[in-house]
Amino acid sequence: MSLTLAAILILGFVTLQRLAELWLAERNRRRLLEQGALEYGAGHYPLIVAVHAAWLAALWWWAPGQPISVPLLLAFAALQAARAWIIASLAERWTTRIMVLADAPLVTRGPYRFVDHPNYIVVVLEIAVLPLVFGLWQIGVIFSLLNAAVLTIRIGAENRALRSLRR
Repeated sequence: MSLTLAAILILGFVTLQRLAELWLAERNRRRLLEQGALEYGAGHYPLIVAVHAAWLAALWWWAPGQPISVPLLLAFAALQAARAWIIASLAERWTTRIMVLADAPLVTRGPYRFVDHPNYIVVVLEIAVLPLVFGLWQIGVIFSLLNAAVLTIRIGAENRALRSLRR
């Protein structure tokens, strides 16, 4: 298999995965709104989408034809398993937005038994690891810094929303 085809298959998988997740997140968001959930921090959401879309676009531009590190690809695959575990743990409450359902207890199953924001840990690692699969450390560094800035805003907003539940 050519390096270009391998990159297209890997990036195609990630792109389709992200599109499916956006569909699932929107479906869950609508259901949560119907149950009386409130959205917090909506203002920064377009920034998150822009960073992730630009990360994927940069990979689509520069990754085809690059050598592929199989160990790093396996590490990325493990991150996808962790992502699936997170989504399954949150079930119908998983969205890409900050949605708070006032009377619902916090999820404490799955990886949420161990850390407060497991999805953000996975995202941080994904944004760094996938470019490294193709030897594109510069993209990993640039988008890790951009993601850190966005996550600082995001986690602050999410923590404030969660604190509002505890009052």
